[in-house]
Amino acid sequence: MNGNGSKGRFVFPRGANLLRPVLGISLAAVPAYLVLLVWLGGSPKTFAVGYQPEQPVPYSHALHAGELGINCRYCHTSVETAAKAAIPPTQTCMNCHAKIRAGSEKLIPIRESFATGMPVAWVKVHDLPQYVYFNHSAHVTRGVGCVECHGRVDKMEVVKQVETLSMSWCLDCHRDPDRHLRPPEAVTSMDWVAPEDPVKYGRRLREARNINPSTDCYTCHR
Repeated sequence: MNGNGSKGRFVFPRGANLLRPVLGISLAAVPAYLVLLVWLGGSPKTFAVGYQPEQPVPYSHALHAGELGINCRYCHTSVETAAKAAIPPTQTCMNCHAKIRAGSEKLIPIRESFATGMPVAWVKVHDLPQYVYFNHSAHVTRGVGCVECHGRVDKMEVVKQVETLSMSWCLDCHRDPDRHLRPPEAVTSMDWVAPEDPVKYGRRLREARNINPSTDCYTCHR
């Protein structure tokens, strides 16, 4: 009671006392969460460099793209016309393997897929976050070679990720594209070499084709 005999008034309701431990935990947890978020976001594991998942069929790019010289476009048919590089349907595999090694045990999933119509459960290697927009055709048709992002897949028995695919990695190329450009007809050539200094050659290609990569946020985050 106060001096005049009336009861005192609480500024906050009694239930507000329950907020004290919640606030205390939050003040300790939020900084720890932010540190963990930055650490995970910047770790090589998050960038997935070296990621090399086992596939349901032991498909060798070293054999098909390398030794046999099959052009990337034969399987990935939409790289020049669409945002995504198409995963080849089983029919593409059977165009050859209906006759070549048709009885191989390694190709059982391919034959079963062809018979049932169910697609092979290929594991995606280069998997960008959903909040990132990337258009294959926009890069391929301007002369960015497959090797610039995917490395020498013609030497890989099992495809793996060789670049970080991080935002800073993409921006480095958009800000300085010259060294990464080649004639569009040579984009699938894994061993292509510029006829002169790559930067000077790429600069001429960029100026001739009026290539001006955007660095606006909206370019990739739509």
